[in-house]
Amino acid sequence: MSVLDALWEDRDVRFDAPLKQMKTRPGEVLIDCLDSIEDTKGNNGERGRLLVTNLRILWHSLAFSRVNLSIGYNCILTITTRTANSKLRGQTEALYILTKCNSTRFEFIFTNLIPGSPRLFTSVIAVHSLLFVLFYRAYETSKMYRDFKLRSALIQNKELRLLPQEHVYDKINGVWNLSSDQSGGYVLGFKIDPVEKLQASVKEINSLHKVYSASPIFGVDYEMEEKPQALEALTVEQIQDDVEIDSDDHPDAFVAYFADGNKQQDREPVFSEELGLAIEKLKDGFTLQGLWEVMS
Repeated sequence: MSVLDALWEDRDVRFDAPLKQMKTRPGEVLIDCLDSIEDTKGNNGERGRLLVTNLRILWHSLAFSRVNLSIGYNCILTITTRTANSKLRGQTEALYILTKCNSTRFEFIFTNLIPGSPRLFTSVIAVHSLLFVLFYRAYETSKMYRDFKLRSALIQNKELRLLPQEHVYDKINGVWNLSSDQSGGYVLGFKIDPVEKLQASVKEINSLHKVYSASPIFGVDYEMEEKPQALEALTVEQIQDDVEIDSDDHPDAFVAYFADGNKQQDREPVFSEELGLAIEKLKDGFTLQGLWEVMS
């Protein structure tokens, strides 16, 4: 993997991704692994595996490894449990995840196919509680590890405020900041005199960047009380499928996950006492209060 590969795992939703994108990148840590999980919305009746890392939630079919999902935490809007209809378990409680990626909303429904097992809900919701409910403490405040920030509170009492696990290797005085906006982006530029000092600084920064990229720190720390049994499960094995998948259908793999994407026509109107007017009948398991929370 190139040291310049952009971080996308926590801020993107991908469908039927290449197997190399399903593997953990440097700095990504597997937190939990759950077998016998059904992707009820997109692959109802298909047994699969759910994987939880410090950056995203992954699911892949056990029969066809090319059928998979990658859901970044930064895309998640809400995470709840409601009743769903599974081909393998019938009416049962399931995990609902509503996401937004590139202005498009996707809904995911995961069902645990092992009766009486609470791990599907406790592990995923626990991780997301750290990243979403305790937003500022875990995910928002750790964005300095993953994003480019301008004019943030870096200095306190004339000293650099170090992040956890951050260390100062060198201090270079007399540096001019020549950074500027160009073509919708931001170009960083610094002037250091003399040129020998500049070349030494560039060599040192490149070396530190290479070392960091081999094992980066993303700032999202979490530890399960019970370690997952199959830590190697995130390395998805290449399975020789016995059927051929039409590549022309690949761009439409995400269609099944559109929020309310299977809707063919408007539902019947009903009177809402809460709003005092007629509205389209809500889908089973949805409430007005829940919809307002999504919008907010």
